[in-house]
Amino acid sequence: SGGQRQRIGIARVMILTPRLVIADEPVSALDVSIQAQVLNLIKRLQRESGMSMLFISHDLGAVRHISDRIAVMYGGRLVETGMKRQIFETPRHAYTQRLLASIPRLGKRIG
Repeated sequence: SGGQRQRIGIARVMILTPRLVIADEPVSALDVSIQAQVLNLIKRLQRESGMSMLFISHDLGAVRHISDRIAVMYGGRLVETGMKRQIFETPRHAYTQRLLASIPRLGKRIG
C-alpha cells in the first residue's frame, strides 16, 4: 500500500546501521501526502543515526526537502554541485537555471 513498502524497505536497511544509503527515486510512485511522511521519516532517521544518503530524484521538491548538498547531472555528466541554498537561489550552470525555472509556482500562469 501507499508508502508501506518504502517504510519496510527503510526498516530493513536501518537494521544494518549503514553509513551510506543510496535511494533511487524512493518516493516517486507515492502521492504527495505519503511522500511527505516518508521523506520526514528519512530525515528523522538521518538525524538520529548520522547516516549519509545519496538521494537520486527528478522531483525537485523532494530534493529540496531532503538534501543538504545537491549535484545536478545533465547528459550523464555532473554539471553543478553545491549546498541546497546555493543551488536553488544562485544556480551557476545554464541547465540548472533552466531546470529550476521549469518548476511551477503558485500564481504563475502556465501557457
